[in-house]
Amino acid sequence: MSDGKPLKIAITGGIGSGKSYVCDRLKAQGIDIYDCDAAAKRLMRSSAVLKRRLRETVGDDVYINGRLNKARMAQYLLASDENARRIDGIVHPAVAQDFIRSGYDWMECAILFESGFDRLVDFIVCVDAPDDVRMRRVMLRDGITAEKTAEWMGRQWPSDEVRRRSHFVIVNDGTADIDGQIATLLKTLSRIKDSNDLKVLNDINNK
Repeated sequence: MSDGKPLKIAITGGIGSGKSYVCDRLKAQGIDIYDCDAAAKRLMRSSAVLKRRLRETVGDDVYINGRLNKARMAQYLLASDENARRIDGIVHPAVAQDFIRSGYDWMECAILFESGFDRLVDFIVCVDAPDDVRMRRVMLRDGITAEKTAEWMGRQWPSDEVRRRSHFVIVNDGTADIDGQIATLLKTLSRIKDSNDLKVLNDINNK
C-alpha cells in the first residue's frame, strides 16, 4: 500500500479455524470479500483457457459434457505431489489475476502462503483455534474420522507459522469475543489507512 492505493487485506487460517465465520461477520458489516476457493471452482468451470490447460494436463476426461469431472480431478491430484503442483501452477495464477481484476480489497484464502497470494496483499489476518477444536469442527462438519482430519490438517502449514507471518490474529475457539476482535481489527486498519504506513504495526503486540 502506498500513494493512496487501497489497502489489500487477506483472511487466512487452517481448516476448521472458522475463517469463513469471521468473513461472514465482516460481510454483515458491509465488507465485500473475494473467496479464492469459490473463484478457483468458478474459473475451472468457465475459463476456456483454464479448461484447455487442464485437459492438456489431466486428459480430455477431466471434463464431461463441458462439466468438470471432480472424481477424475481428485484421482489425478491424489496420484502424486507433482500432479498437485502442476494443477496449482495452472489454477493459482488464474485466480491471482482474477483477484487483481476484481477490484476487491479483501480476500479469503486458506492457502495464502502456499499459493504465494500473500504477495497480493498488504495486511494478513490469521483466524486461529486450538487443534483439538479445529479437529472437532471438521469431523462434525464433514463426517470424517479423526485420522482423516489429522491428515488434512497435516497438509497445511503449521498454525504457529501462519500466525508468525500474519499481522493480526483473531482467536476463534468458540469462547472468544469475535465481534470485539473484529472491531479492534477494523480500528487497526483505519489507523494504517490514516497514516498510509504499515509501520503502525510495530505498536501491535497480538502475534
